[in-house]
Amino acid sequence: MLILNEDQKMLQESARGFLESRSPVSALRKLRDDRSIDGFDRALWAEMAEMGWAGILVPEEHGGLGFGYVGAGILCEEMGRTLAASPFLSTSVMAATALRASGTLGHQQRWLPGIAGGRAIIAAAVDEGRVHDPAGTALAAERHGNGFLLRGSKAVVVDGHVADAFIVAARTAGAPGEKDGVTLFLVDAKAKGLSIERTIMLDSRNAASLQFDGVEATGADILGETDAGYPLLEVMLGAGRAGLAAELAGIAAESFGRTVSYLKERKQFGRTIGSFQALQHRAAHLFSEIEIVGSAVLNALQALDRDANTASLAVSVAKAKAASVARLAAQESVQMHGGIGMTDAVDIGLFMKRMQSASMLFGDVSFHADRVALARGF
Repeated sequence: MLILNEDQKMLQESARGFLESRSPVSALRKLRDDRSIDGFDRALWAEMAEMGWAGILVPEEHGGLGFGYVGAGILCEEMGRTLAASPFLSTSVMAATALRASGTLGHQQRWLPGIAGGRAIIAAAVDEGRVHDPAGTALAAERHGNGFLLRGSKAVVVDGHVADAFIVAARTAGAPGEKDGVTLFLVDAKAKGLSIERTIMLDSRNAASLQFDGVEATGADILGETDAGYPLLEVMLGAGRAGLAAELAGIAAESFGRTVSYLKERKQFGRTIGSFQALQHRAAHLFSEIEIVGSAVLNALQALDRDANTASLAVSVAKAKAASVARLAAQESVQMHGGIGMTDAVDIGLFMKRMQSASMLFGDVSFHADRVALARGF
């Protein structure tokens, strides 16, 4: 059923209250204006960890909550409502998923308690250009003695500038464009030959570009199977895509709510502009679309909880729909705010920028629509 249970509703309510008071949109503005080195508030992240959020997908035996993907999605959605900046998606969703699914006991014992405690940050290094293309992985993992040497680059590595380690998609066999031959490596951020350059994204969040110049890795650094890491990569990306879809749902809902409030307050020709039928129709259409997104996102999260290996179609539907509707919400919000909506004086522009970044990350609307079409036999 596409509804939340009582525990999930309680998590949603507590998360909303906490983020509204401790991480409002003004907190993102401050991080941006102060040119924060980290790009997020470490004290706030520690508070989130104390509440169990950082370990929401980490099994209880490793210090986490084991609450599941619906719970993680609830937090992503609420973070979208306040544009809260944190390493939650990269570390608590994607890295925790990969380590839980295919990490060795040694990997899990080393990293999962740190993730749950908010002490470890692990970033996913997947894409190598501006377009999301995991099968196009070209970063080479050349066999060298009993291990590998990694050579190549990665781009748009979210939270890569502050990461303690990276989950790196590399090619151990085959050619770019082939799914076979991809292997995932867990690489320490301080590894010799690894260069990290911080980049600031459109939405003032932080990412990094990585350069691998003969970085050494051993068999012990491999997550999953050599040459057959693509299914694990898809599971990790699926978790991230669903989290982004949930965040986009939160962005759309908050943009809509703020715009409706503005329509009820702004007066023109002696009337509130919300009384104009043309704006009412546009608002009603957007409301309906946001409701559909909520169902698509919850369906994807539930599919991940049932079996993350078979949830890719549901996740792509959710990511495509959420990105499309979040864009509509941002555009309508700016237009209905009028000229002031184009300025930095109001927060709507910040929601539009975050929408753009989240929509592009790990596959845009066209990428996921194509996946759905192919899965349906078109």
